[in-house]
Amino acid sequence: MTAAKPALVVHDLSKRYELGPAVEDVNFSVPVGGTAALVGPAGSGKTTILRILLGLLEPSSGSAEIGLSPVSGMLTPRGLHPARAARDHLLVYAAAAGVPDARVGAVLESVGLDSAARVKTGALTVGQQTRLALATALLTDPRVLILDEPTEGLDAAERGWLHDFLRRHTRRGGTALLSSASLAAVVAMADQLIVLSEGAVVYQGTPAKLRRNHPDRLVVAASTPVALATMLAARGYTDAVIRPDGRLAVAEASEAEIIDAAKASGVRLDNITPDPIHPDRVLASLTKSSRTAAPIFGAPGAHAPHPQPTSYGIPR
Repeated sequence: MTAAKPALVVHDLSKRYELGPAVEDVNFSVPVGGTAALVGPAGSGKTTILRILLGLLEPSSGSAEIGLSPVSGMLTPRGLHPARAARDHLLVYAAAAGVPDARVGAVLESVGLDSAARVKTGALTVGQQTRLALATALLTDPRVLILDEPTEGLDAAERGWLHDFLRRHTRRGGTALLSSASLAAVVAMADQLIVLSEGAVVYQGTPAKLRRNHPDRLVVAASTPVALATMLAARGYTDAVIRPDGRLAVAEASEAEIIDAAKASGVRLDNITPDPIHPDRVLASLTKSSRTAAPIFGAPGAHAPHPQPTSYGIPR
């Protein structure tokens, strides 16, 4: 029995301009029923890849193929006329796509905008404008959705709505590829992450694998951190790093296990502080922004994008 053909295949894809490459030798595939996210800072090549997939740009070399149809996309800017009502906007695009007017009401309801159908797009919130742009993409009932920065400007509740929408889409056999400058915004939505830096892939895999490579830690102030680390290693907790300030950063072991190891090794504990790793902190460590190296968190003058980082909070 042969394996099913992927919904999207990008092979050795490059796009070069006079000043240099926008995308260089990118490879990935997305299975039918999957959601993948292209993640990286501005200028990393995300939108270039999406536009090539949608046929709006020609690659310099390599290929980008879509194995399912119909396909529809949502790009930035959203293409909404501020003086046109939401329903009228969709009627214009429905006529251009040869879609019956009845489809307009269906997509407005599917994105939760039926009550705002007569509201001018300029008066809609950012979240509602994103929903309207998504409704435009849904007019042709696509099996493949290609969404450029769909979470930009959305609050947590709106991101949760988008997450649920994409899950429903993929459960019906649809496929989605989205882009984001924030890992935190899409990590719970995606089955697969493709992290880009300066046009090249620097990480590709599941959110779970990325989390294992960048775990949350407990930071321990101890009288003899080397002795504590040795005892923890003997008990199977080998991922313990002594930081420049002398504290021990321990992954995987619980607070109770650390306390027990300290007692067994005769080490005094002064305090134990959780150090959850925010996804965007991980993203910054993997990528370069504006073609300059990302700051190392904890270094003088460096600032994390979130002053109070929280854990991934996902069971992937």
